[in-house]
Amino acid sequence: VSRFKVGDEIFARPADFKIGAFAEYISLNENDVALKPKNISFEEAASIPLVALTVWQAFVEKAKLKKDQKVFIQAGSGGVGTIAIQLAKHLGATVATTTSATNIKLVNSLGANLVIDYKTQDFEAILKDYDLVLNNQDAKTLEKSLKIIKPGGKLISISGPPDVAFAKENGLSWFMKTAIFFLSRKVKQLAKKGNVNYSFLFMQANGKQLSEISSLIESGAIRPIIDTVFPFEQINEAMSYVESGHAKGKVVIKIK
Repeated sequence: VSRFKVGDEIFARPADFKIGAFAEYISLNENDVALKPKNISFEEAASIPLVALTVWQAFVEKAKLKKDQKVFIQAGSGGVGTIAIQLAKHLGATVATTTSATNIKLVNSLGANLVIDYKTQDFEAILKDYDLVLNNQDAKTLEKSLKIIKPGGKLISISGPPDVAFAKENGLSWFMKTAIFFLSRKVKQLAKKGNVNYSFLFMQANGKQLSEISSLIESGAIRPIIDTVFPFEQINEAMSYVESGHAKGKVVIKIK
């Protein structure tokens, strides 16, 4: 290790196949690690890497989101959504999102320009000519989202289906490439019909990107949103709470 020294306060998202954050100790490659933002706690820092790297790779790396573009972020009060809204606003985009009535105040405080109550309103009847959609919902919502994107726009999905480009990037076997081709065929056809670029994102650990995110947190452009911090002994309760789908922002496990 050359980039860090004993005593440094760090945070990270473990690389694929190296996961195991519900543990007292874990080994990580230094390339996946960044210095923790100085202005937040360890609990707040723990809530950041997974969702912030996902959003960074979607908006900055894949979509190259620009100022004044319009982006639709599904489930704005969730773990991904709360960070996505803030990063999109930092990049200068106009943001629309969905949430329940009880969370409208929260997503507005994060910078959402247009908030849709998913329980009483249909976003596809309200939104149109969007440059980008970040999809993290089911297949039905994905298909609806394709209808609001302007020709030449992009839909990036973090909930599937994976596409052939993802299979190639990850060196998957011909069998998996074939299976993924058929899994994504319907979505690809619908996207092509509307002249929309569809792609699947599977987030990768990246210490350099995490350092960029850390700077945004220290500057105040992004702030962590935590619903509940559970003690280590209540991991099962924490998982059950996450599965309920009612969490606002992230749920954190405190080891000690």
